[in-house]
Amino acid sequence: MSVIKYIQESFEELNTNMTWLPKAEAQKSTVVVAIFTIIFALAVFAVDTFFQSGLDTFFNIFN
Repeated sequence: MSVIKYIQESFEELNTNMTWLPKAEAQKSTVVVAIFTIIFALAVFAVDTFFQSGLDTFFNIFN
C-alpha cells in the first residue's frame, strides 16, 4: 500500500465512519480538561515544594 493511498483512505474514514462530538460539547470538554490539568499541575507543584522543603531541612541538620 502506498503512503498516499493510506493517507487518502484515512481521511475518507475520518469523514465517513467517525462520529464527532458537537462543537459545543467539544468546547465544554476542552475547558474541563484544561481546568483539571491546571489543578493537577498545581497539586504536583505543591507536593514538590513540600518535599523540597523537607529535604532542605533534613540536609541542613547535618551542616
